[in-house]
Amino acid sequence: ISDNSGLIDEVFRQRQIYKDSYKKLEIAEAELEKIRSQVTEHTDVDSSLEAQIKKNNKLLGLTEVKGPGIIIKLDDNRDINIDEVIVDPSSLIVHEGDLLQIVNELFNAGADAISINGKRIVNTTAILCDGNIIRINDEMVGVPIEIKAIGYPERLYYALNRTQGYLDIMKRDGVKVSSEKKEEITIPKYEGVYQYEYIKR
Repeated sequence: ISDNSGLIDEVFRQRQIYKDSYKKLEIAEAELEKIRSQVTEHTDVDSSLEAQIKKNNKLLGLTEVKGPGIIIKLDDNRDINIDEVIVDPSSLIVHEGDLLQIVNELFNAGADAISINGKRIVNTTAILCDGNIIRINDEMVGVPIEIKAIGYPERLYYALNRTQGYLDIMKRDGVKVSSEKKEEITIPKYEGVYQYEYIKR
């Protein structure tokens, strides 16, 4: 019988890190809201600053956003008996590299906001492989994978579904792939905390 105590301890450790980070985010948001209230109480000029703050929050991923776009669903292929066909088993599995490639192609195609399994992708997001687990924003994510992207639906869809596009390649490799255009998609805000080590005011 395998000893899972180390894995359990790691899960609790990551959960505590998340709780601590989320608490810091709540405090920061409360302070920001206080500043907003003070700003809007003074002059008409300050209202333009408030609008700029809201715009910046959207760009940073700190607010929930809605708009047209596409939804992509990925899953490992468990239907193929690898003993009966000549195939690389790893090609039937969704890897972190696949998610990185898709996210890059979506941003290159003009996506304004992206989430993976409800995790908002921001400029500090890391998509990593931890054994057989994918981590996004330092949280574990498993299949099935749902990627939401807000942008011009036709352009986003074509970028990934064209011949030799990344989703086309994944389908031919054997991964379960589907995608559809949507008139309205909701993408949640980033729940983490921005941390910079070297930037100075």
